[in-house]
Amino acid sequence: MSALLAAWLALPEGEALTLLFIVLLAGIVRGFSGFGLSALTMAAAALIVPPVQLIPALWFVELTANLLLMKGGFRDGDLKVALPLFIGGTAGWPLGLFLTTSVSTETSRLVALLLVAALAALQLANIRIPAMATRPGLYGTGLLSGVASGLASIGGMVVAVYILSSGQPAARMRGSMVIYLVLGSATSLAILLAFGLMNGEALARGLVLSIPGALGVLIGVRLFTPRLALWYRPFCLALIAGLALWGIGRALW
Repeated sequence: MSALLAAWLALPEGEALTLLFIVLLAGIVRGFSGFGLSALTMAAAALIVPPVQLIPALWFVELTANLLLMKGGFRDGDLKVALPLFIGGTAGWPLGLFLTTSVSTETSRLVALLLVAALAALQLANIRIPAMATRPGLYGTGLLSGVASGLASIGGMVVAVYILSSGQPAARMRGSMVIYLVLGSATSLAILLAFGLMNGEALARGLVLSIPGALGVLIGVRLFTPRLALWYRPFCLALIAGLALWGIGRALW
């Protein structure tokens, strides 16, 4: 069984099992915290699979997670927030992918890990950017989110910085993010196809990785405990930042 999964993932058996475990863990984090699936996967797996190959595979994993969490998102979300994010994100995706595909694998890996670590650190330090809480800032957030998605599939981390800066209710903002990510799935798929990144290998990897990702999300939702909610976010951000810094150290040395 493990040999078959390794063949579908086009990786040595040990690396394939490690990647499956990483996505399962990332799914659990997404289930109880509402974010971090792609960021944690990128931080931990960029040394196994180059970001340019990991991004299209994560498209399937993220879509699966969004569909599982979609009900609450559409109920609580605000289209006046989600649509500007979607418009900006659609413009930013091609730029991010262009940058990713224009540099070497080593450079794209380092850029992705640095971006993950920086965004996690911004949120961990509770740094607010007032300009992001304006209407133009909302479109700008969407643009930066799209660029971050094209670079490392972590656009949600940029939106999370906006959520922190806006000071609006967490349920409304989380719901708006889910709507934004679901709306963006079709356009991001088209852009990945246009860049030639959504190929047969990405399809196979994405379908296989969606299984532990979905299982992790369902486990994470069941593990959520309201009395511990205050600690979920800093724990997840510290984990993501730590893994990204570890990856940067390995990439450099």
